[in-house]
Amino acid sequence: MRFMMLMIPLGYETAPPDVQLDPERVKAMMKYNEALKEAGVLIALDGLHPPSMGARVSFATGKPVVTDGPFTEAKEVLGGYWMINVKSREEAIEWAQRCPASENEIIEIRQVQEIGDFSEEVQQAAKGFDELQKGNAHKAR
Repeated sequence: MRFMMLMIPLGYETAPPDVQLDPERVKAMMKYNEALKEAGVLIALDGLHPPSMGARVSFATGKPVVTDGPFTEAKEVLGGYWMINVKSREEAIEWAQRCPASENEIIEIRQVQEIGDFSEEVQQAAKGFDELQKGNAHKAR
């Protein structure tokens, strides 16, 4: 079962574009990342720049509207994620509990949807989705 562990650092929604990371915290997180890799459960991981460097595209008017970050209405934002492959939700929770997160960080755990989770009608509508996943993820743009 694939799960995404989403890091939500409280206060990151107002972080400046040039936010500086604490090298000691990065070292601790790297040890955790290595443990995930050594256990054979790590699929992918990435950190995200703060919302002040991002953009949102909304469609409330029926046409795309672009808003540059930071986003005044944001209460919680993602700081990064891990994609893991484990046997159960409980195992995903166990891995999240091992993270050397600080008191201002939350990890949200979400199971990845599999095509087999849906009705035959939805599976037919999504025919070819698995090929898209394998496709062009890392090709130069």
